[in-house]
Amino acid sequence: MSLLLLFCAAFGAATLLPLQSEAVLVGVLLQDAYPVYIVILMATLGNVLGSCINWYLGLKIEQFKDKTWFPVSAQNMLKAQKIYQKYGYWSLFLSWLPIIGDPITLIAGLLKENFWRFLCIVSVAKFARYLFVYLAFSLF
Repeated sequence: MSLLLLFCAAFGAATLLPLQSEAVLVGVLLQDAYPVYIVILMATLGNVLGSCINWYLGLKIEQFKDKTWFPVSAQNMLKAQKIYQKYGYWSLFLSWLPIIGDPITLIAGLLKENFWRFLCIVSVAKFARYLFVYLAFSLF
């Protein structure tokens, strides 16, 4: 059950919803009920899937970005778009960052980034974040 909660928290955190998954990851690690690689894998899979949803939304919802209910502010969209235009697909390595990471994945879809390249880079970035959280947690 806790792995499902972790997956859902990681998925939600990668979408445009204002959620965090690191605390859930640490909570599951504290239970010591699952091998570490399974915990990190579940968090990574959920987070990558959420980013894929953002990429898909970017492909489909450009016409909605000026609506008041749109979940990303115009300022954050502009920041993400500038980063993406300056660094191209390399900026996807920043997809793990708070505030601008999720909009970058949305912008990647908006700018029609190749899905397979997107998936590879985002997977590495998200895995690295959860591995870092685990390593930081294990030091304490």
